[in-house]
Amino acid sequence: MEPSSEARISAIRHFNRFFTRHIGVLQEGLLHSPFPLTEARVLFEIGHGEQVTASQLVRELGLDAGYLSRILTHFEQQELIKKTRSEKDGRQFLLSLTPQGKEAFLLNDQRSREEVAEMLDDLSEEDQQRLLNSMRTIESLLTRGLKFSEPFVLRAHEPGDMGWITHRHAVLYAQEYGWDEQFEALVARITADFITNYRPGRERCWIAEINGEIVGSVFIVESSEAVAKLRLLLVEPKARGLGLGTRLVEECIRFARRHGYQKIILWTNSILVEARHIYQKTGFKLVAEEAHHSFGRDLVGETWELIL
Repeated sequence: MEPSSEARISAIRHFNRFFTRHIGVLQEGLLHSPFPLTEARVLFEIGHGEQVTASQLVRELGLDAGYLSRILTHFEQQELIKKTRSEKDGRQFLLSLTPQGKEAFLLNDQRSREEVAEMLDDLSEEDQQRLLNSMRTIESLLTRGLKFSEPFVLRAHEPGDMGWITHRHAVLYAQEYGWDEQFEALVARITADFITNYRPGRERCWIAEINGEIVGSVFIVESSEAVAKLRLLLVEPKARGLGLGTRLVEECIRFARRHGYQKIILWTNSILVEARHIYQKTGFKLVAEEAHHSFGRDLVGETWELIL
């Protein structure tokens, strides 16, 4: 008889506990080093990579951008890494190891090789091949379901991003809807207000990147103690069809719930069909409509809300 779902879940959890204990992940310092697992992985990727950026690390390791930023700051304080501004993109910093960082990396790398070699020495040739084949099977099956295997990566805003958001909104809305420079002025005011009055525990901006290039953005800001406002959702044409717009809105919803908001509201226009589809799909309801003349066009403004 096939094992039940509960039995399968228990078996996988049992294997996870066995394997993490076997390779020493639960030790305070991996490989008898001062680095816990995540820090050791970050150090490893920087040591093995060429012109590594924080965005690439977020994508490769599936890490939260804020968490990675704290790790990199800690590494800088320990003088293990250095940052160099990219000549191709001034908003990007290339990460590399300092001499102290290389020393720590090489020590960890050597210890890792020695531990794996010791583990294999305890197995016959036949058992080693069975182990390797089984590991390849696990990797192949689970890679297809990795949650961080999306073609894009999300990060928090950085210096220069508000200028990009204002510029791209102005260009795209002029090209696609014929809106004039008054819309650019509105976006500039929204982004300036966000930076001037930024409340980290209550507000957030997400920037989406593909291979280091910005392709989208969204904001969640405080309207009142109980109400959050979603603003300035944008997805570049080249990144549409990847689920990015939905993912950005879902991040706003998760953030609002986590920080105690009771409702999210947003204002859009009926002409923005793709955005309206995303809002409807993620649970927002249209609650009000009003005709207006803005940005050089006759439009129908819409207010949507989501009860959390």
